[in-house]
Amino acid sequence: MTRETVIALDGMGGDHAPDVTVQGAVDAAGPNLHILLVGDSDTLAPRLDALAAQPGHRFVEIVHAPDKIFSTEDGARAVRSKPESSVVVACQTVRDGRAQGAVSLGHTGAMMAAATLHMRRIPGVQRPGIAVVLPSRAGFIVLIDAGANADARPEHLQQFAIMGRLFAQGVLGDPAPKVGLLSIGEEEGRGSELIQQATPLLREIPGFIGNVEGRDIPRGTARVVVTDGFTGNVALKLYEGSAEFLFSEMRAAVTETLIGRIGGLLIRPSVGRMRDRLDPEAVGGAVLLGVRGLAVIGHGSGSATAVANALHTAARGAREQVVDRLAAELGESPGSLST
Repeated sequence: MTRETVIALDGMGGDHAPDVTVQGAVDAAGPNLHILLVGDSDTLAPRLDALAAQPGHRFVEIVHAPDKIFSTEDGARAVRSKPESSVVVACQTVRDGRAQGAVSLGHTGAMMAAATLHMRRIPGVQRPGIAVVLPSRAGFIVLIDAGANADARPEHLQQFAIMGRLFAQGVLGDPAPKVGLLSIGEEEGRGSELIQQATPLLREIPGFIGNVEGRDIPRGTARVVVTDGFTGNVALKLYEGSAEFLFSEMRAAVTETLIGRIGGLLIRPSVGRMRDRLDPEAVGGAVLLGVRGLAVIGHGSGSATAVANALHTAARGAREQVVDRLAAELGESPGSLST
């Protein structure tokens, strides 16, 4: 019998909350996945009641949190000044053992601060890192760090590699993921001082293949791509922007002429399948690795589908005991002393 997994959802977080968060919670919930929907009960209850006919409804429980954090606020300050905000209470349910993970499509900085403050870091973790799942020619890959740490030291990259590898095993289902270090050349010795100093540390990690370049990300050369948060965030935004540009140009090309429109109808099924493969909502969000719980950070503009998929991502990580495996691995790693 499968053990029930409990995930907390920030019901007030996101551009289209609470409508999409309530719907996404009901879509994801079931006998083996219980959702704690966190937020103002007067706002959430009527929306949840309206979905009473849907099967997942009875597996969703509202946890009252009267306050919320807005996108215009400083995330870290707001987390401390608004202890009853939905994102803070969601992370507190993980700290208190009521849930195994938390999901928010709201303020990214607030979710990072709340998860770090209330879930706390795994013993041995120096810096939590954001792992984002990206599509590639070889299937989904993991990029870490995608923005949690603008500055990093070699031992941080070593820990990101360990965390990314275990995430790829547990959530992406790759038993032996290849790990690459993002640089400006494949040859050893290329790249910044940080990259050169990190390379010997990453050699200790199973599956390490050395340096990879930016073009190797869409090729899927490595299942796990390791970098500092500044570089990773730039790479992520370029990746997302390139996909938007590609589809925009394709749309313009097939609507310019009659022949183009006819051709567009013929290729629509193939384009649809390609869009599905590139759709960031397929995963639902990035994961903050290194805290004592699964913390998933979704896109603020995400739909109910993105919410449901983010909940499933958190649940899959909980069932695969990613946090426990990280704690065991990092407790034995050479760079495990907290700073």
